[in-house]
Amino acid sequence: MNLAEKKILVTGADGFIGSHLTEMLVRKGCSVRAFVYYNSFNSWGWLNQSPKEIQSGFEIFQGDIKDPYRVKTALRGCGIVFHLAALVAIPFSYYSPYAYIDTNVKGTLHVLQAARELETERVVLTSTSEVYGTAERVPIPETHPLRAQSPYAASKIAADQLALSYHLSFSTPVIIVRPFNTYGPRQSVRAVIPTIITQIARGERFIKLGSLSPTRDFSFVNDTVRGFWEAACCEKALGEEINIGSNFEVSIGETVGMIARIMNADVEAITETKRIRPEKSEVRRLYADTSKAKRLFGWEPEFGGKDGFAKGLALTAEWFLDSRNQSLYKTDGYVI
Repeated sequence: MNLAEKKILVTGADGFIGSHLTEMLVRKGCSVRAFVYYNSFNSWGWLNQSPKEIQSGFEIFQGDIKDPYRVKTALRGCGIVFHLAALVAIPFSYYSPYAYIDTNVKGTLHVLQAARELETERVVLTSTSEVYGTAERVPIPETHPLRAQSPYAASKIAADQLALSYHLSFSTPVIIVRPFNTYGPRQSVRAVIPTIITQIARGERFIKLGSLSPTRDFSFVNDTVRGFWEAACCEKALGEEINIGSNFEVSIGETVGMIARIMNADVEAITETKRIRPEKSEVRRLYADTSKAKRLFGWEPEFGGKDGFAKGLALTAEWFLDSRNQSLYKTDGYVI
């Protein structure tokens, strides 16, 4: 499928990954409708920071993914939808699980039902590596058992299964892209890599984090959005769940060391009790098997392995160290 010939809707376009995806689509010549969360400030989220030439290439559509009528209005006239709108902070899901079901599950239902009724040609949904829970074996294939170790993970498993049910029941052309821990410019400081970078940038000697032993497979945002693009173009991807990762596993403690070297800082990571997940909720190990993405549509990470991770960290740190970008964050306390 040639996406440049289609009108494309991106939900969650105002967020971290969504804004990068929206910009990439515009650069590729696509006609893009950017669904952003309505607010009284008329803010477009991270799309406010997009270059003017990019902003002139997308149409803003304000609404709420929890409103099925607004979702259907947004999707009308679009051949493709990339669904990224979601609540994603794991710690906050302990405080407000209802909101995660309302947004992540019902919001996905609204997209799927609208796509079914409007006969949308392609529905690309965003999953998460958290659906696997702590790895039983690595690297983790898409056939790995699903285990919800947080309300957030449960909401995403439910959304994924709902999407697959629409594909099997109604032939809705669904593709599920499952990024492992995406990082890069614009990410919230609730995420571990921005948390480390911003604490070092403030001159902190002791870097406050949660558990240091869990491992993650960090995917640079450029690789993640390219995975979305290539999956959407692939007919063989219909009805499939597809991992996107870096082919590299690293602990949180090791990640601190890598960032400290990049930023020429002498620091020590310490565990702060309030940042620790409940014991049985902590996902101890994540490491993606990305062979399916390679087999179906030739995707491989450009920022893969330890060297690729170091390159991505350097680009991320450079962005966060820009004072103009720092001013967009509140970095003086723990962000849930």
